[in-house]
Order: sequence, then C-alpha cells, then structure tokens
Amino acid sequence: MSVNGRPIELVLDARKLLVDVLREDLGLTGTHIGCEQGSCGACTVLVDGRPVRSCIMLGVQAEGCDVTTVEGITPEDGLNPMQQAFKDHHGLQCGFCTPGFLTTLAGVTPDAYPDEESVRELLSGNLCRCTGYEGILDAVLAAWGRDR
Repeated sequence: MSVNGRPIELVLDARKLLVDVLREDLGLTGTHIGCEQGSCGACTVLVDGRPVRSCIMLGVQAEGCDVTTVEGITPEDGLNPMQQAFKDHHGLQCGFCTPGFLTTLAGVTPDAYPDEESVRELLSGNLCRCTGYEGILDAVLAAWGRDR
C-alpha cells in the first residue's frame, strides 16, 4: 500500500485493523480510535480517495490501496484551507474528533453538498462531544466559500 504518498511494505497479522497499523506500525497517531465500531468517525482515513472507517477495516484489505491520513492532508508549510477554517471558526475544542472530520471533508466534493442541510447530513457521520457542531458547520461553509 502507499500511505500519505509513501510506498509501505508490511507483513501483517490478518486480523490487525487498519487503524492499528497506522498508529502502531507506522506511528501516524493523528488517526484516533474512538468507538471501535465505525460509528463515531474519529478513525476516518481516505482509502483510494474515499472516506473509510479504519477501525472496521483490516490492514490487509488496504493492500494495493492509497491510504491518506490527516497527516497526509496537512501541508508542510502550515494548514490547508479547511484546517485554517476550523481554527478561525472555532470548529474544535478538545480536538479528538477533528482529524476524522478533516479527513472526511478532504474525501468529498463540495459541489455534492450544495446547501446547509446537505452539509449537516455529511457531518452527521462524525461525532463531536464538545462543540455543538455550529463552529464546525461555519468552518466547512467558510472553507467552501459559502455564507450561512
């Protein structure tokens, strides 16, 4: 597989989850482990450009795939526009859920979510216990150049 654009070769236990491969074997701890059932979205990564819950995907299933973590969407010289919008619009508090939100958002086309209601539905797949979602919604709309 490749992870964040780097080819990776590993021998894995067939039962090891992708989230554990990323965190334990590759040291990419930006992908968080939340519910361990695929419900909360904290572990979201991109697999071949699509958002996937890495806590319910086996590492061996990523063979031949391109995996992108939150570390892979972050430019070396600072923050990407969505990350900056989260910062500017108070879209995070404790930050535990933030990598999952950011990775989910990096894997979608903004045009597929043309109004506030559709953006709210997109965000509903990621759980946050701190913010109340308003700052997150404001950040997404701002990053996508939309008014609320």
